[in-house]
Amino acid sequence: MTATTEVCELINVSPEMVQKWIADGDAVLVDVREDFEHATEWIERARNHSLSKFDPEQLRQECGECRVVFHCRTGQRSAEAATKFGGEQVFHLQGGIEGWKAAGRPVQQSTNAPKIDIMRQVQIVAGFFIVTGVALGTLVNPWLYGISAFVGCGLMFAGLSGWCGMAKLLSTLPWNKAAASCCSSGVCDAKADLHTVS
Repeated sequence: MTATTEVCELINVSPEMVQKWIADGDAVLVDVREDFEHATEWIERARNHSLSKFDPEQLRQECGECRVVFHCRTGQRSAEAATKFGGEQVFHLQGGIEGWKAAGRPVQQSTNAPKIDIMRQVQIVAGFFIVTGVALGTLVNPWLYGISAFVGCGLMFAGLSGWCGMAKLLSTLPWNKAAASCCSSGVCDAKADLHTVS
């Protein structure tokens, strides 16, 4: 007896088409970035279902028969989520939120967002630990080069998987929690605390 695997066709959709589908009520836009990323900057009416907690069945129940379009920052994580969601045809916002902005489409931003976004904070902290590891390895004990190696491996894993443990950790710090507080039930609704950027 042979097992059959359902073939999923991943269809890239332009920002222009996705915006039209949303305006016409023909699609639900699903952001699979982490909560803290979505809370800082998001596409209006997008629902947040982060890839790290992604539940295809829950999403199917929420969206019913409506067309579902996935997005993340640049497209890597949302392609993975779309594949997990399954179906004969799965839709994916071409270029993610960065492609959406590059096409001149508006995004919402929280006025509580940290002055330095999470990924820049990750770069600063990772750079600090790498330089510190090199300095300690040179001046104290060669085994301490391992600090730099560990952080470097973490960065490679984040780049390959789209999941960054350091970003998750930094998101729990007080200055980053303020932005996340604007989100409720996966959709940002603190209308008095946001502005639109075109």
